[in-house]
Amino acid sequence: MDYSKSGNAKMGKNKPRHSEHNARGTEKNPYAKQPPKAELLARMKAAAEKAKKD
Repeated sequence: MDYSKSGNAKMGKNKPRHSEHNARGTEKNPYAKQPPKAELLARMKAAAEKAKKD
């Protein structure tokens, strides 16, 4: 049987369908930008307080 003409699956193009709004390396989210630790700790503490109340 000749499998070359059987219509097997095409290889993917390895390209996303759309660009993400928060993609790395864009103007809004540059590669070298590291969020400050204090901001992370504040978010974690707020989440812990919220979990305590519930």
